[in-house]
Amino acid sequence: QVQLVESGGGLVQPGGSLELSCAASGIIFSTYDMGWFRQAPGKQRELVAVIMRGGNTNYAEFVKGRFTISRDNARNTVSLQMNTLKPEDTAVYYCNARKVASGSVYETWGQGTQVTVSS
Repeated sequence: QVQLVESGGGLVQPGGSLELSCAASGIIFSTYDMGWFRQAPGKQRELVAVIMRGGNTNYAEFVKGRFTISRDNARNTVSLQMNTLKPEDTAVYYCNARKVASGSVYETWGQGTQVTVSS
């Protein structure tokens, strides 16, 4: 059974930091691109950051310089270090695993973890 489980969300003051983690099971983790997305109330889900299976990373403009994505293939985990958090970063953050193989897309989502940035 494929499963992604996020942890590390919570309430933090503006300017603070949080680290999210996502533990994967049921997949060959090293063959997947791993990403973090977020969805704020009333808004569409959007990409925050992605780390490819080869280690390359891409970030949304609104988090560049503040967030860092990393992966540990030995532990089947992907993390998102979030610094200098702003109220507009408040959202449910979702972990995503995706790969394309033999013309098919394999994709799994976690259940999400709430991040609230407020004083």
